[in-house]
Amino acid sequence: MLLLWFWYAWSCYTWLGNQVRADRGVVTAGMTVAMAAIFVAALVIPEAWQRHDAAVSPPLILAVAYAVVRGLHLALMVYASSGNPQYRRQTLRFAASTTLAWVPLFAGAVLGGAAETVLWTVAFLVDYGGGRVATAASFGEVRSGAHFAERHGLVLIIVLGESLLSAGGGAGSRLIHWPVLIAALLGFAATVCLWRLYFVDAAPAAARALAEASPLSRHRQRLASDAYTLAHLPLVAGVLYFALGLHLVLASAMGRAGHGHGGGMPLEWLPTIVLYGGVALYLVGRFLFLRLTVSTSPAPLVATGTLLLLVPAARLLPAVAALGLLTALLIALVCYERLTWRVREA
Repeated sequence: MLLLWFWYAWSCYTWLGNQVRADRGVVTAGMTVAMAAIFVAALVIPEAWQRHDAAVSPPLILAVAYAVVRGLHLALMVYASSGNPQYRRQTLRFAASTTLAWVPLFAGAVLGGAAETVLWTVAFLVDYGGGRVATAASFGEVRSGAHFAERHGLVLIIVLGESLLSAGGGAGSRLIHWPVLIAALLGFAATVCLWRLYFVDAAPAAARALAEASPLSRHRQRLASDAYTLAHLPLVAGVLYFALGLHLVLASAMGRAGHGHGGGMPLEWLPTIVLYGGVALYLVGRFLFLRLTVSTSPAPLVATGTLLLLVPAARLLPAVAALGLLTALLIALVCYERLTWRVREA
């Protein structure tokens, strides 16, 4: 749920950055403060559902940080809407739902427990739902399709890089053992496959479709809203889950490296589902992204179904072998997709 929160907050700033220069004056100052609030939120997220005797609890700090991020966005929207009545009306619609969402947000932070989860879910639904209503009533203009596409590509490449850092954390200090080294290389190969599936063919074709759409048309706004703001969420979430699964595979290989178990013990059900399910979620997001921008083959959906069917078998394999099976399937998909795109370009 917290991922949904901050993805939505980041998306709002991406739309704002397409309206005004983000490297000048008030906007720069506002975004800097918002980044500071997100940094504070990141520090307290691990304890967001824990109660403390301190005067200010982590849930309340997180709620304040999120409110600061969203409040600054509204203030910057007001600043950007000067001389633009349509954008000012959209800002007022956003303000209504955003401020209303703060009621369950702070109530959940104070009450804690199950009430916190329920009320924070309500807060997100009110905030996000109101934003969708606002954009449906008056779509925000995407002035630069290339800039908008680039922002989403940059955040995805950062997440992919973080997945490799997670792999390093799982490997620890035992990279010299061959099971750990093999697992690390397999994880790297899988990450490269995820990168290629998005950046080599899919992203450039989708960016062209967004840039070629008329700047003031609803078609461009729908592409930006649905293919980028929405469809990129499963892409990012999928990489995060994959990174967690990769971390667990490497930790398993590391833990068994000194005990004569070459490929590591089999993973438990949950880590296996996280590893395979993360890649499946990524492929679903990529399919939706391409489906909304350019034509696409059903290959990603076939690969997704195959991944999910292989979960029971992967559960029985040593951890490194399970990762190898996943990587082999991704390599096969990359090769197939490369041939498919060449046929389209011919």
